Amino acid sequence: MTELEKIQRAKMYIDKMANGINPIDDTSVKETDIINNVRISRCLFYVSEVLRQVIENNGTIRKTKTKKLPFHLSDENKKKFVFSSVPIPAREILKQLNELVDLKTCSKLTYTSISNWLISINALRLEKTTDEKNVKRPTKYGQELGISVEKRIGTNGVYMVVLYNLNAQQFIIDNLEAIITYAEPTNVQKATNQGQAWTQAHEECLIDLFNKNVPISEIAVTLMRTETGIRARLKKIGLIEN
Repeated sequence: MTELEKIQRAKMYIDKMANGINPIDDTSVKETDIINNVRISRCLFYVSEVLRQVIENNGTIRKTKTKKLPFHLSDENKKKFVFSSVPIPAREILKQLNELVDLKTCSKLTYTSISNWLISINALRLEKTTDEKNVKRPTKYGQELGISVEKRIGTNGVYMVVLYNLNAQQFIIDNLEAIITYAEPTNVQKATNQGQAWTQAHEECLIDLFNKNVPISEIAVTLMRTETGIRARLKKIGLIEN
């Protein structure tokens, strides 16, 4: 007998018991029998429905995917960032930052997130090249922060690369929260994690944000839950009383 056949037989037995029938001899059980208790019957019908879904999925249990959290780096992990005394491109900063988080539970930080924020504070600007392509270049303010442009020669010829010196690297690390917040959609985000089980990564992020005095409304957006849900969890783990 295959595993799928075993599951089908188990469902058949549970269906009979849920309907007050002895699965061994197909006789009706007494009204006073435990399987006729309404709560037991509901549980049996619930298990039967789960088994039905497993059978329809050829014997495989569907796993619910937990949505990834937005990129978040704890203060502890920020201290692990190794600054370069030599100016480096953004891809090297990003590579190291993304290696400091668990990408199974956390989304990657992208260069677009950083560059768009730098443009918003007038540290970078968009320029048109001779072939009408948009490129990012540091403004006067960006240069003061330590952002520069360097000409390099590659296999395809000469190209320009934007570099970040030690001060510019520190500036990005110090403003990660602002960068992440700016990258979030301007529309109201849905609490898509509402009702989902709390994972260890979600709870650690909650504790870290709370200890940084981040408002509950902002924590709710970050964790994609309701403010009520955030308060309930904080109360459960003993960080707040009400």
